[in-house]
Amino acid sequence: MAWVYLICAGVLEVVWAFSMKQSEGFTRLWPTVITIFVMIASFALLSISMKSLPLGTAYTIWTGIGAVGAFVVGIAVLGEAANPMRIAAAVLIISGLVLMKLSSS
Repeated sequence: MAWVYLICAGVLEVVWAFSMKQSEGFTRLWPTVITIFVMIASFALLSISMKSLPLGTAYTIWTGIGAVGAFVVGIAVLGEAANPMRIAAAVLIISGLVLMKLSSS
């Protein structure tokens, strides 16, 4: 169950990163409220997952999901650049996440 909490926490990290971008520096009310609420939920789920997962594994997976997820949302929703170097960097992050998961089994 800890892995489910961790994955949900990572997805919520993507949501709060996107809503933070939409808040325009915390100048728009609802995106700011969503950012804060989802950020708290993400941290709470991360905390719960850390009860049974090692710190290094949980934190690395959480930040990796957030980083790659934000990268994908940036490209798909915000029209950010998807050049080969950025894609290669995302692939390397995903490779690291897979290795971290395999090493914790």
